[in-house]
Amino acid sequence: MDLRYSEKDEEFRADLRTWLEREVPAHGAPPPVNDWPARRAYDTGWQRKLFDAGYAGISWPKEYGGRDGSPTEQLVYYEEIARVNAPYIGVNFVGMLHGGPTLIAEGTPEQKKCHVPQILTGEQVWCQGFSEPGAGSDLAALATRAEVDGDHYVVSGHKIWCSFAQAADYCELLVRTDPEAKSRGITWLIMDMNSPGIEIRPLRTLAGEGEFSEVFLDNVRIPVSNRVGKENDGWRVKEVTFRFERGAAFASDMIHLKQFVSELVDLTRRAPEGPQGWNDRALRRQLGHFSAELDALWAMVKLSVCESSKTGIPGVGASAVKLFYTDLYQRITEFGVRLLGRAALSRDDVAGLPSERILARSMQALSLTIAAGTSQIQRNIISERILGLPREPRPAPPPRPAVES
Repeated sequence: MDLRYSEKDEEFRADLRTWLEREVPAHGAPPPVNDWPARRAYDTGWQRKLFDAGYAGISWPKEYGGRDGSPTEQLVYYEEIARVNAPYIGVNFVGMLHGGPTLIAEGTPEQKKCHVPQILTGEQVWCQGFSEPGAGSDLAALATRAEVDGDHYVVSGHKIWCSFAQAADYCELLVRTDPEAKSRGITWLIMDMNSPGIEIRPLRTLAGEGEFSEVFLDNVRIPVSNRVGKENDGWRVKEVTFRFERGAAFASDMIHLKQFVSELVDLTRRAPEGPQGWNDRALRRQLGHFSAELDALWAMVKLSVCESSKTGIPGVGASAVKLFYTDLYQRITEFGVRLLGRAALSRDDVAGLPSERILARSMQALSLTIAAGTSQIQRNIISERILGLPREPRPAPPPRPAVES
């Protein structure tokens, strides 16, 4: 597929740019990070503006309210929203970037009709309920149990690192429906977050934000009709979710990272002398390497978007995109901290240096190498499924207790 921008793409860019330059300033500044009612109103308000203008769900089918646009229009969209620093997708992250796409690929017609248009308009906010205290990287060890009672699943268990749970209407939830099987005993469910039996306990991150929560489930009843895929088929369905999450979900963030490197260049030019200034040849070479790596990363995103347009789902190479992006993000922010020198000891701006923002990015970079599957998990996927190397030895399962006759 030719991913060069056509005349039609540039017309789309011009219209989108004009709209963004008018609407972004009008939407105002975002509210404080931990004011969740205000954040939900701000983020969903922006989502509604995108929908009304025809810019929500660029590649989503028209029958669900999307634009049915081309892969190149999707790429132009990412570039333009990053260029004007448009409001972050925020609480709509899970629904727009992997929950909704998973429903389009795997949901029933009723599930798509009920949820996909409402995600696009911002009327439905989704969270993710995959990880558990004993099942993070080893997701197949999850223990949250679901048992069938009539036409409902009854779910009990404990989820952790649930993104945006305190602002969500629905949750993409993984549960165990076969206690005897491991990965083949898991099911993917849509959980209404207003159901009785749900307790949410926010977690505070290193950066002081409360994006994540623990979610405790006590006999929560979920209709069987909310199951996505077949019972015990959740391992395969979550792979679809992960490919969307790891493929293009961070695309606009990658462009923001490129802008961040430009800011680091400006920072070094403000202090031209000395080991942290622009006259340092090694420092300039490092900044050049970062720019080249970001160009390579964007080419990988284009490939992922191209694959997704052919099959409806990003390829297994999404793991390579995620691994490369999070590793590069961490190296660039560590470089920024070194540029700050002693100013990095303060979270406030010191001597006119942007210490607060650089340190915030540095702390966020630590979590990105864990979120959506750790870097170690991504390396296993790349080695086994892309390079065809032998599988990593798995520990033998514990012996089953003897049954007395």
